[in-house]
Order: sequence, then structure tokens, then C-alpha cells
Amino acid sequence: MKCHKRLQPGRRGQGLAALTLSLMLSQSALAATGSTNRGATGTGGVAVQSDAGQWPAAHASMPKVFATGDGFRIITAQGREISVPSGNPWQDKFLTLWWKLHDPQNGYFSSYNLPYHAVETLLVEAPDYGHVTTSETFSYWAWLEAMYAHYTGDFAPLRYVYDRIDNYAVPTYQPTVSAYDPQSPATFARENPTPNAYPSPLNASVNVGQDPLASDLKNAYGDGPIYGMHWLLDTSNWYGFGNADEPVFINTFQRGPQESVWETIPHPSIEDLRFGAPTQGYLSLFVQDGAGYKRQWRYTNAPDADARLVQATWFARNIAKEQGQGETVGDLTAKASKMGDYLRYAMLDKYFKAIGCRQLSCPGGKNYESAHYLLGWYYAWGGSHGADTTARWAWRIGSSSAHFGYQNPLAAYILSQDEEFTPKSASGRGDWAKSLDRQLEFYQWLQSSEGAIAGGATSSWGGAYGDYPTGTSTFHGMAYESNPVYADPGSGTWFGWQAWSMQRVAELYAATGDKRAKALLDRWVPWVTSVTRLLPNGEYEIPTTLAWTGQPQVNLHVTVTEYNQDLGIAAALAKTLMFHAVGRARYEGKMDTAARDLAKELMERIWNLHRDDKGLAVPEVRKDYLRFFDSVYIPGSYQGKMPDGSLINKDSTFLSLRSRYREDPDFAKVEQFKAGGPAPVFHYHRFWAQVEAAMAYAEFDRLFAD
Repeated sequence: MKCHKRLQPGRRGQGLAALTLSLMLSQSALAATGSTNRGATGTGGVAVQSDAGQWPAAHASMPKVFATGDGFRIITAQGREISVPSGNPWQDKFLTLWWKLHDPQNGYFSSYNLPYHAVETLLVEAPDYGHVTTSETFSYWAWLEAMYAHYTGDFAPLRYVYDRIDNYAVPTYQPTVSAYDPQSPATFARENPTPNAYPSPLNASVNVGQDPLASDLKNAYGDGPIYGMHWLLDTSNWYGFGNADEPVFINTFQRGPQESVWETIPHPSIEDLRFGAPTQGYLSLFVQDGAGYKRQWRYTNAPDADARLVQATWFARNIAKEQGQGETVGDLTAKASKMGDYLRYAMLDKYFKAIGCRQLSCPGGKNYESAHYLLGWYYAWGGSHGADTTARWAWRIGSSSAHFGYQNPLAAYILSQDEEFTPKSASGRGDWAKSLDRQLEFYQWLQSSEGAIAGGATSSWGGAYGDYPTGTSTFHGMAYESNPVYADPGSGTWFGWQAWSMQRVAELYAATGDKRAKALLDRWVPWVTSVTRLLPNGEYEIPTTLAWTGQPQVNLHVTVTEYNQDLGIAAALAKTLMFHAVGRARYEGKMDTAARDLAKELMERIWNLHRDDKGLAVPEVRKDYLRFFDSVYIPGSYQGKMPDGSLINKDSTFLSLRSRYREDPDFAKVEQFKAGGPAPVFHYHRFWAQVEAAMAYAEFDRLFAD
């Protein structure tokens, strides 16, 4: 899985850095964990009885699983019993993976019942440790439990996902959010091309625009906290920024498009100046602030995850209606709608300048001049620490860059067309209606001659509103970028975006018959089927790396340069083909049987090839793990410490900033590789990949089974 960077801004008087939220469990939250043994793994809230022992449910409404050597039984709180095996192989595959994820022996959940990014701890990709988690993971968990309700009629696990999201993924510590001034939303800090160009000076002389959403959101929801997920959570305080083993918000990426995960500096999301450099914390690594560095909080949203949560909740609502339980999830649809309302910040330029601004001195935007209506790479917000009473301030920013892989036209349709999901704000529904049209137009603009979709576009060239290079293709004033936001590795080169993003297009087509979605699929499906390989030995290969030439409207072409067996992306591809096939049957009167059959074959081969005791996994050779020993740029004047006392200075490395990796039982493989041995091989069990596969088996059953 390629890196997904989340880049964030600065603010005058605040500095740029991070904020650590030490989440204190309330009595009710403590009770909801179902265990006071913090060394134990969780079950995701369900009760479990097996030969290995018993685990209590988070609360009485949660189901119970009775596991034996021959299979398992699920009994809901309403008394419904579902057994596996059942005679339905597709249902059994879904429920087997559902159980693999909830089985505490497998270790997918923390003792707080928070889903890990992966079972394994030694894992570096966008998250730099396997037992941190992301908003992406929470959104996938919601998807899993929505499909579980399809088979069981039991929505209690989905409700519990929202409980965990509200307690641990949506920041509750936003003490000064009401101090925000939408006429002065943030202070400009240039995005520099490489980490060694940081810290970046805050520059109050650069004009920023007006926030067109703040008053609308305030009228709808009051002055309370923003309802959006922060992207990265240390589930057990592995880094030490928080208290004991309590979950704590953290961040990593901060320093421009060339900052790979191997060059990042982990830091807390609430900056109380306890760690890092004296009186500076981590702030001075990222911005220069002549006013000095103040304690502060700050969070970053990953828009694709929040949009996926909307999508999953919509699916759950549809299931509930089919079962005559439409009102069962009414409060969850309201939460998804509210999250979608705040998600509109991702549709705006980072510093609210008018789209098409090509010089730093151009004026700030007014009203909706800053709206590109796409899902940008992030939105972020923060403010002064609650303990600092001398000055209260807050800031917000949007995102100047949009990647096709983050777009979710299905979520835009849901938030603009479904009466139960349309936002409470006055302008939310209309904004999402414009976003639906703009997103589909974006795919059309980025579609290559072969059918694949290219990177994206930016409204701030070089991260500083520079003039676009002569001849650059533009989209509503935004400049084409083959690799938006990050370049190591290039964000447009990973095939996974194709499957993830086009699945949403295909599901939109299957749900609505949208002709624009159909036209995109009519070109994309033939391309992707032509580059998907079913091998004679029973294995399969899908693309992993793409190379691009040209640009939109000027000989845009794609070539596949590398293949692999990424099971999560193969499952996402299979789902895309399924929805395309169903859409053809519903709106064209003829099933695309070739697409359906390819999807089925991929899922059968994944099951036959990649099952193990914990779920599904493929061998991964990690030659990049030599980069554990890479230097991380730290300015020579900076002298600080990590929570464990490790020094932060010009001699720091990726490993020295994460010294606890030396305690990991798998680290010996990395050391042997460094000493000249073979590259280490891992069989990773990523939460999201297990869910993708589980959902694909269930969707085939739901869409095609007799």
C-alpha cells in the first residue's frame, strides 16, 4: 500500500505544529471497553466464547460469538442465530472474515476496541507503525458492520463503531474553536519542495480569503467542535506523547511533497511543549514564528475516509429499510450528514484564495471564489491550548490539491439527493450537488486514452500560488499534476487509487444509472480487464505501479510497469467490476458477464491462495526497510527529545525517532537485511484489506447469487 500523506498548515501566533490529545476515558467509556485488562486485545465490542476463553461484550445489545472447531455461531441480542457453515459459500466467506477480525486471538483490535491499521506491529507505509490506526480504518470498520447487518438484521455493531468514532476518532478537545474568525482564517506558510527547506516562515503579509462556510455551519450546529475525524491515532500511546496506554492523536507528514514516510518526524496533535525542544516543542521544526511558540491543538482530516463513512452509513440505511428497520439507524444518518457538512472544507482552497490564483500577491477570495468543489487531500483546523487564557485563537484551512483517488461522487450524490442525508446547513445540499457534477467532470478530464484515470490538479502551484508552467492543462482554473501532493513515491503511480476510486463511480452507476459514470466505466473497464492477469497456475496478478505521459487533452497515456497480488486492491477491483456489471443489467438490459465472471474468479483465487489463521495475507518483500536507518533532516540549531529521551538533532534517523522498534520481535529481520542478508518477507493482515475482501464476497452474494 502506497503512502497517503496528510499535509497541514500554520497560523500566525500559533506556529505550525502538532497537537496531542490525551484522551481521558470517562466512566462510561471505560465500561464500554468490556475489559479492564489493558494488556489484552479487544473483540471490536462483541462477546466471544471459544476454547481460548471468554471475552465480555461492550454492552448488552452486542452479539455473542460461540466458536468451536467445526465453525462458529453468532447470536444477536434479539435472539437470531446464524451458523457458519451455512450452505451459502459467499455468506460464509464474509462471516468467516468478520469473525477473523473480531476474534481476539488474532489481534485486530486494541483493548479499547479500536481497530489497528494491521495485526503486525513492524509495518511502515502511510502509518509508520502497525498498531496506530487511521480514520480510513474506522470507515472500513463501519462498512464491515453495515454488511454484517445485511446478514443478521443486527445494527448494534455499527452503532458501536460510531461510539468508538465519537470517543476516539472525532477530536473532542477543541477548547477554543469558538474563537475562530472566518474573515481571517489562517496565516500563510509556504509549502516547500523538500524537508530541508523547513521550517517555513509564517507570513502574515500574504492575503488570505474569507471562509464561506463558517457562518453557515455555526447557524446549523452552533459554536461547538468540528465534527470530522483526525486521520492518525496512536492506539496505545506507543510513542509516549499521551498518558499510560491511553489512545492519543499524533501526526507525521508536514514537510512538502518529497517527504516520504521515512523522512517524517512523529509529533503530538496537542502541542503542550512537554517534548521536543524546550519552549518550542516540535513547532519550530515546521514553521518559523517570530512571535514565539505557543501551546496549541491541531487536527487534520482525511476526506476520503469521512466520505467512505457517509457511504457505509448510507448502505446501512438502505439495508435497514429493506428489512423494515428504517428508523433504526436514523441517528447515525444524522451524524453522517453532519460529518458531510463539515467535509465541505475539503472543497475549498487551502488559504481561501480564488481558484486560478497564480501569484502570491493575488487577493483573498470572497464568498465561494475559493471553492473547487472537489474532495481535496485534507482539511485542517486548530487553535490555542485551553490552559492559555491570555489569548484565544483558532484557525481553519482547506486544500489546494485534489487527487482523483480521493473523489467520492457516490457520497456527493448521497449528501445532495437523499433526503435523510442532506445536510442541516442552508448551503450544504447545493454545495454537494455542485460537487457531484464537478467530480464526475474531473474524472472525465483525467481519463487517459487507455481508460485509466490520471493524478489530479492544484490551485496553488509549488505550494505558493506560483504561475503555471506554459502549456499546463487546466481544470476550472486548476493546474494538472500527475502526482498531486507527494512525489516519493509519486501519488499518481499507485494502481490502488484506480480500484478504490472507480468502485465509487461504479456503485453510483449501479444505484442511479448516471450516464456520466457509465461513460467513464465504458472506457475504464476494458482497460483494467486487459491488464488483469489470471495465470494458468491458479494465481492472479494486478497492476501495482503505473507510468504516465502527456496530460489531459494532450496525449495522456498510461503504462503498467509493475504487477503484484495485493489482495485488498484486487478485492476492490472485483467490487468495481460487480457494480459495473449490475449497472449494465439494470440500465442497459444486458449484464456484463465478462466483468462479473472476472470479479468472481479473482475472489475465488484470493480465497484459495491467501487464507491463513488470521484471515488473508500475501507475502511482501520489503526491500525499502533498509530505510529504517535513513537520516531524517533536522535543522542544526534544533535540539530536542522524544518522549523516551531519544535525541532529536541533525544526527537523527527514522529509527532513532522510533527507538521502540528495536524491541519489536520482527526487527531482527531488518537488522539481518542491513547486515547483508535477504530482504525481509512479511505476511501483513491490514484491517482495510480484510474488509475489502469480506465486502467483495458479500457483494457477490447480494448482487448475483440466486
